[in-house]
Amino acid sequence: MGKISPLAVAEGTAAKMMDMAPTQFRELVAQGVLPRPRKVGPLERWDAEELRAVMRGDFVDGYEDVQW
Repeated sequence: MGKISPLAVAEGTAAKMMDMAPTQFRELVAQGVLPRPRKVGPLERWDAEELRAVMRGDFVDGYEDVQW
């Protein structure tokens, strides 16, 4: 069986994915630069694919609200 890519990650893993300290990651989330976590039961998890999309330049918060 191949390597499993996580669908959702905890804050520490999300910060590592972005190669930054958790405090820097939290600041960027609070500023709206990075997406907010989602609730999974009592847990907060970040969508790993959204984080990848941010790095590719494919994810812009509010983009889906734009009327063309």
